Amino acid sequence: MTNISSIIQKELYRVEIESLSGNVVISDEPLEMGGKDLGFSPTELLASALAACTSATLRMYADRKEWDLQEVKLEVDLDWDEKASKTVINRKMQLFGNLDQKQRDRLFKIANACPVHKMLSNSIEINTEIA
Repeated sequence: MTNISSIIQKELYRVEIESLSGNVVISDEPLEMGGKDLGFSPTELLASALAACTSATLRMYADRKEWDLQEVKLEVDLDWDEKASKTVINRKMQLFGNLDQKQRDRLFKIANACPVHKMLSNSIEINTEIA
């Protein structure tokens, strides 16, 4: 289980996010939304989670197989389609290294099996309580 805490005080839209291990990230809204653009917006953080997980999963898999994967570049576009009431995520992946087509095809499947991809591809339940 992952546990994250956040706090927002008087500074508009600046949110300090902390993990149990003490890592800290600042989230903020862009200037045009009234923030100061001090960090990733909440939707950028969500897209970043998918990019980071996909990249790390591909790296671990290629290393375990001893494949010559030199670099992975990802672009993730996340959009809320209000009319259709759905989230659309487009992920563009570039693989660099001495890889044959069979390896590339396998890495494509592995990308779709990263934990964050699985979480975002299935039903999500959010439970909220006031403490």
